[in-house]
Amino acid sequence: MRLSQFWTAVADEFGPAIGRTLVHDLVLGELGDLTAEQALAKGLDIRDTWLALCRATDVPEPRRHGVGNRDPKPGH
Repeated sequence: MRLSQFWTAVADEFGPAIGRTLVHDLVLGELGDLTAEQALAKGLDIRDTWLALCRATDVPEPRRHGVGNRDPKPGH
């Protein structure tokens, strides 16, 4: 996943304003108590950050592959 795809997926799933707020403010325990913004700034994997954000906000699994990305491979 590229950073541009991350932001497209965030905007599509949550809307641009709420999405940016979540990325900036929501602390993600599974990423060491970082926000998604902090995780990305530290160089954590973009896809892992997206998936952590999805799990924290209860995005249904079928939508977790993100807009413009292929469906995940079986077992991922």
